[in-house]
Amino acid sequence: MILSAIVLSALMAPSAQEPAAAPAASSASVGSHIDAGLAAFKKKRFRQAEIHFRQAVDADPNNAAATWYLGYTYYKMAEPKRPFHPDKQKAADLFAKAYQLDPTFKPVWSPSAGARRSHRAKAAEAKPAT
Repeated sequence: MILSAIVLSALMAPSAQEPAAAPAASSASVGSHIDAGLAAFKKKRFRQAEIHFRQAVDADPNNAAATWYLGYTYYKMAEPKRPFHPDKQKAADLFAKAYQLDPTFKPVWSPSAGARRSHRAKAAEAKPAT
């Protein structure tokens, strides 16, 4: 178990040879990570889904969809474990953050959910308050 966590963290850590990620990621990139994460999640490939959702959150920390799906992935990975597993608390924290970012967020489990959610969020930001 510890070995798999070390390997996963090593795979997710940026390499010294990789260029630094661009600070402003496009909404298409975030949407494509969310879509890839949803596809993996539906196949119950939760570790792969976690990687994609983590990349989406890293690209846009204010994306409620990416945050919520990452939290739900942590919850599903911890579900068969003991009732008070730390990942369940991590999931609860991410759910709270997602709803803080977008109180009207509702998960969408279809292809291109990430793209639609990103466009809807951008449209809401551009809409002037009346």
